[in-house]
Amino acid sequence: MSAVLESDMSLPVGTPVNTPMQETVLERPARSKRLAAKGVKLSNGNSRGRALAVAVMPPLLGLGILLLLWEILSVSNTSFPSPKVTFLEAVKMFSDPFYSNGPNDQGIGWNILASLKRVGVGFGLAALVGIPLGFMIGRFTFLAGMFNPIVSLLKPVSPLAWLPIGLLVFKAADPAAIWSIFICSIWPMIINTAAGVQRVPQDYMNVARVLQLSEWKIFTKILLPSVLPYMLTGVRLAIGTAWLVIVAAEMLTGGVGIGFWVWDEWNNLNVAHIVIAIVVIGVVGLILEQALVALAKTFTYEEAGT
Repeated sequence: MSAVLESDMSLPVGTPVNTPMQETVLERPARSKRLAAKGVKLSNGNSRGRALAVAVMPPLLGLGILLLLWEILSVSNTSFPSPKVTFLEAVKMFSDPFYSNGPNDQGIGWNILASLKRVGVGFGLAALVGIPLGFMIGRFTFLAGMFNPIVSLLKPVSPLAWLPIGLLVFKAADPAAIWSIFICSIWPMIINTAAGVQRVPQDYMNVARVLQLSEWKIFTKILLPSVLPYMLTGVRLAIGTAWLVIVAAEMLTGGVGIGFWVWDEWNNLNVAHIVIAIVVIGVVGLILEQALVALAKTFTYEEAGT
């Protein structure tokens, strides 16, 4: 303290005294605001950078490992195409995906559309039958006791085991493939819809009974909003299964379709086209599933909002 007084007394008279203590007290609010503002910006920038790195780096790393393993496989096995060769073939193929040189020589675009058409028909028929049946099984105990053993018995059967039955009944490859899609898509819809109905709180049903609501009112006001998430989950599972089955079914039935195209390329020993088809099948399946996930979220949010 004495040192500070001596230093202050050594200054000429009239010189403003500006000690470190006074500087901190007077300028701290403005400085702290500036530093705080800079700190928030830096913190937000760092957090955004970290979030972007966490979102982008793992997929890129996984893709890099896959390409590396692919390259090693192509080097060790000369009959297997390298990533570069496959990429060049894909560029050539997708430069004209809708060419047509006859029923057995069509672009990959036509084959994808043919498979999607079969999936749409079979999946749509399964939804028309499976969702109402799931509601009835979940709603009425008698129907549950009648259909549960049948569902438990037939659900584990491979969908391709039904293909000969379809060929025998329909006498044609196209409806037989649609039949296989139908029979494999219906089980997830029935099971998930029935489970959703059975998990509706009993208090809701008691109130409906007290108010003497009609069966239509119970369905539209109580069951449907509660069961919708379960039902959409069943639909999402069913579309993934249907897209898996159509590839195998088309390999066996022939005609136009992505599965038949893969089998035809194998007969021609064109492995690069088979690899491209595998990637295309995965991408299309992912798009279908994500579209249904987005649809499920939309309906769920709308029901929550109402």
